[in-house]
Amino acid sequence: MSNQTTVGIDVAKNSLEVFIDTTGELLHLENSAAGVLLLMEALAGLSVSGIIMEATSRYHCTSELMLSAAGLPVAVINPRQIKNFARAMGKVAKSDPVDAKIICEYGRRMTPQFRPAKSEQQHNLAMLLTRRRQLVQSRVMEMNRYKERCGSYIEQGIMRHIGWLNAEIDILDKEIKQRLRQDATLAAKRQVLEKVKGIGPVTQAAILIQLPELGSLTRRQISALVGVCPYDRDSGQLRGKRAIWGGRAGLRAILFMAMLSAVRFNPQIKSFYTGLLLRGKPKKVALTACIRKFVTILNAMFRDEKDWVYEKEEERGDNF
Repeated sequence: MSNQTTVGIDVAKNSLEVFIDTTGELLHLENSAAGVLLLMEALAGLSVSGIIMEATSRYHCTSELMLSAAGLPVAVINPRQIKNFARAMGKVAKSDPVDAKIICEYGRRMTPQFRPAKSEQQHNLAMLLTRRRQLVQSRVMEMNRYKERCGSYIEQGIMRHIGWLNAEIDILDKEIKQRLRQDATLAAKRQVLEKVKGIGPVTQAAILIQLPELGSLTRRQISALVGVCPYDRDSGQLRGKRAIWGGRAGLRAILFMAMLSAVRFNPQIKSFYTGLLLRGKPKKVALTACIRKFVTILNAMFRDEKDWVYEKEEERGDNF
C-alpha cells in the first residue's frame, strides 16, 4: 500500500461521503464547516497526495475553500469524467459510498491537475460572475420570447423584465469591477490585462478567476481548457469537420462577447479576424479562432511576464 493518501469525496447538498484509500475509512460527514473540520482531523498525520471531488453546483465550495486554505491539494472534476471512468471500470452499482470510492480511484489512476487555491474573495467574485451569466441568459430568453409577438400586454411585461435585468446586470458589473480592484492578490495580473485592448473589467475578472492556470500550461492545454481547441472527427474513410468540445463554457461565452469588441479595437486580433474572413471562414468560426489566439497570447504574456505587443511583432521578433 502506498504511503501517499488519495481522498475521494462524493458531495451532496447536506452530506459528504469520504473515502480514504490508505486507511480504508469511509466517513459520512455533514456538508458544512464543522464536517470539513472533522475531515481534516481524520487526515491529520497522513501524507495526502490529492483530494478529489465532483463539481456539484455550489455545494462543493465550502469543502474546496477550507481544504485548499489548509494547504491540501484539491481537484474539482467534471462529473462527466467520473461517470465515464466508472463505466470504463465496469462499475454499475451506484450509491454515495460507492461513488466516493470511484472518485478516489479516479484520483489514484488519472492523476488530475490541481488548480491553484482560491481565496474567499476570489470565490465570492466567482459567484458574482456566475450570477451575471445567469441574468444574461435570462435576458436572452426574454428577448427571444418578445420576438414571438404574444400580444401587447405580455410584451409590455417582458420589456419591464428586460429593463430590470439590464439594471441588475449593470449593478453586478460595477460590483465585479470594484471587488476586482480591491483584491490585492490579483493586482499584478489585473494591471497586465488592463493594457490589453478590447476587454473590460468583467472579462478581466472572468479570465483571472475562471482560468487561474494561465501562464502555467502549453498553448494547446490552455485552449483545450477554454474549450476552443478543434478536435478531429475522422474514422476510417470518414473525414468530418473539426469541432470544439468541452472546456469552460461560462468563460468561453464571456470571451466570445469580448472578441466582438477585440476585433474592432485590438489591431492584432482585428488583422487575424479579417484574414480568416477573407479566406472564407464563417464569422462564428473566425471568432472562435480569435478566442484561441487571444488566450494563447495571454498565456505567453503571463508565462514570460510581458505586456501585449502591438507594433509589428513579427518584424521585431517579439511575437508571442
